[in-house]
Amino acid sequence: MDARRVAVVIEDEADIRSLLSDVLEQAGFTVHSSGTGAEGVELVREVHPVVTTLDVNMPGMDGFEATRRIRAISTTLIVMLTARTEEIDALQGLDAGADDYVTKPFRPREFRARIEAMLRRSRMGLPETPPAEVGAPPRVDAPSQTAVDPDGADWLEHHGLRLSIGMRLATVDGVPLELTRSEFDILAELLSARRRVIGKGELALILRGDRYTGSEYISESDSRVIEVHMANLRRKLGESPARPRWIETVRGVGYRITAP
Repeated sequence: MDARRVAVVIEDEADIRSLLSDVLEQAGFTVHSSGTGAEGVELVREVHPVVTTLDVNMPGMDGFEATRRIRAISTTLIVMLTARTEEIDALQGLDAGADDYVTKPFRPREFRARIEAMLRRSRMGLPETPPAEVGAPPRVDAPSQTAVDPDGADWLEHHGLRLSIGMRLATVDGVPLELTRSEFDILAELLSARRRVIGKGELALILRGDRYTGSEYISESDSRVIEVHMANLRRKLGESPARPRWIETVRGVGYRITAP
């Protein structure tokens, strides 16, 4: 078993907690579980999981607060579980810092496949530790270009926004950005595509580790997940959708970076 495949399950219902643990163990994870949000946050701090699942509705510390506290100390992939009638809760969870959500009841095979697909993303499969602060890299004047710093890192640039896919670092006007996994991947995809428009469906599949061919079915929920991630990304960038500095919306199609 790969020692790096560590997961934390935070769920107050014992039967669901046991089911999730079994599914993840069968997928090759070492699983640590907790019945409360507070205990779950401490587990994440201690074991540095690559995947964390948590329920939205828990007594005491709910899933939203647990997500916010986990996101402050870890870059673990956070998957929220919610009932189908509580989809708005899941979207609020994404706003708190979760990467994805799964509705109850769920099929174990589909849950496992979704986790594995997300782990195929190039940034996954490594031990999770809180991101270290770094100094601002030297700037290059030309926007939407790739620059190579003396340390060997490749940086995508656009209007003062700089992003290194290899180092998973992003800065705006020299100030480091604190992005979730999904926010970083969306931003990297848009910068890499330059002025090509990327649809919500394509972004949704990219976040799952798949590539868009045009024939895949993308649910309304998947589209809303991307909209929430994009809203959070814009908030962290400090830009307005009406007068964007970096990302513009192509109505009815998707998103692209602004003109140089």
